[in-house]
Amino acid sequence: MAAITQLRVAAVEDDVEFRDALAAALASSAVEFRGCGTVREALALLATWKPEVVLLDLALPDGTAFDVLAVIRRRKPTPLVVAISGTATPPDAFRLAEAGVRAFLPKPFTMPELRAALERALTEPPDLELSLRGTVGRQGLRAVESTVRDRMVREALARSGGSRSAAAHLLRISRQLLQHILRGKPS
Repeated sequence: MAAITQLRVAAVEDDVEFRDALAAALASSAVEFRGCGTVREALALLATWKPEVVLLDLALPDGTAFDVLAVIRRRKPTPLVVAISGTATPPDAFRLAEAGVRAFLPKPFTMPELRAALERALTEPPDLELSLRGTVGRQGLRAVESTVRDRMVREALARSGGSRSAAAHLLRISRQLLQHILRGKPS
């Protein structure tokens, strides 16, 4: 699976044996794999390293995945998150999706299932429906459009290292249109 090669992957999983199994399973794909077992360790890791993918256990000894997600959402570029849990309830899975988690795997899972979830997270666009439903009645259409556009532009610029040409390519727009957006001109 070509899409999951050459990645920086962080695993936030308190079960050391399971974390080691994840590292071994991804050894042929991930350029760099780092693991930790608590919210505190995850926050320290994220402060000094920029993974592209985070495998995130829901229940951790000193908190939950939501504590880590609060920090992840502020990262530019934002790493993709695949949540894993043996204890998540349907409301937990819904909240994870609302928080931007791209895939969810209930434990126990097989390594082919993990690879398939990673492949989906890396190749399929996020489902924005949950977020958009939450804005109805709270924000006007123009405000939502503006917010989505601004976030997409910021993320594309972060992923492209600030290159406007590369960001325009990621956004599938012309460089000139990106220039207009950045200047705040209507398109």
